[in-house]
Amino acid sequence: MAKHEEIMEFPCSFAIKAMGLAEDDFDALVVSLIRPHVNDLSEGAVTTKPSGKGKYISVTVTFQADSREQLDNIYRSVSGHQRVLMAL
Repeated sequence: MAKHEEIMEFPCSFAIKAMGLAEDDFDALVVSLIRPHVNDLSEGAVTTKPSGKGKYISVTVTFQADSREQLDNIYRSVSGHQRVLMAL
């Protein structure tokens, strides 16, 4: 078993952060990439923060993670999108 699997116990609260250009719909895009993998996104699950000069934005989505496979699928979906510059 890999180290990260030993540390994480599911289900657990998990936050994924995606960064991209500060465009009006970037937060909605990130949510649309995560929603197919998460049964219930609660109100207040999404927070945004612009960069100092406003060119970029980070979107953090917090949700209940059920498995390592679910997290892997979310990371592939988010980081694979051309508008997402980085996913953490």
